Amino acid sequence: MPAISPTTLRRLERAARTAAQGSYSPYSHFKVGAAILTGSGRIYTGANIENASYGLCNCAERTAIFTAAAAGERQVRAVAVYTPTTTPTMPCGACRQVINEFGPQALIISVCDSAERKESTLPQLLPDAFGPADLVKDAPAVRRSKRR
Repeated sequence: MPAISPTTLRRLERAARTAAQGSYSPYSHFKVGAAILTGSGRIYTGANIENASYGLCNCAERTAIFTAAAAGERQVRAVAVYTPTTTPTMPCGACRQVINEFGPQALIISVCDSAERKESTLPQLLPDAFGPADLVKDAPAVRRSKRR
């Protein structure tokens, strides 16, 4: 995968900060924004959306990825996450798993209200991840056993 230019990374980080303004977070008051860079070079954004039934909330990262996927994108190259904190916050486990579906080698950047910034890759954050290849690996054996 080609390197991502510093200019593109700055655009991605700015887009994540701006996306947080669209957060619907009346319960936690924790406005999170995310921006993803897709294989096509487009940037999609998302914000966290809360619900009174807490289990139905959606993180900013997943909102951005689902928006991109609904538009036909199938590859995530990078994810930028903004949180209104003094130290950067990395994506939660559920978001890491969804990022893995579309960007198993994705660059993850977390920014906050200070100058501090964290950068990692998804394999560092989610080693030995379960993904699409794990389902395909045993598919022929499963199909054969169901024919009997």
